[in-house]
Amino acid sequence: QLVESGGGSVQPGQSLRLSCKASGSMGGLCMGWFRQVPGEESEGVARITAGGGSPAYADSVKGRFTISQNHYKNVLEMNNLRPEDAGMYFCAMRSGGCLPTMIPTEYNYWGQGTQVTVS
Repeated sequence: QLVESGGGSVQPGQSLRLSCKASGSMGGLCMGWFRQVPGEESEGVARITAGGGSPAYADSVKGRFTISQNHYKNVLEMNNLRPEDAGMYFCAMRSGGCLPTMIPTEYNYWGQGTQVTVS
């Protein structure tokens, strides 16, 4: 089970810190964050190996977001937020290793989501 926390409503330029906690060892090798906006496809935002290596980011968030992994907790630090960063953010785990792509169907386990509003 994956449980996200840390969403909220902020003004442009401000920061938020999202956390994702796994209920014990789920055996996943890759953790990712996805953003869902109503009427649009889910977008991969960032991913990292379960060991905390090889972070990767969507072009739209490079230099502003930082993903980290420590044991069973994953954190997405979001700085200098923009209105277009708003959406429902989901934490996801992939059983296999991280892939160069960040496609939702590549991930096996999902959290319930946490809402981010920037306005």
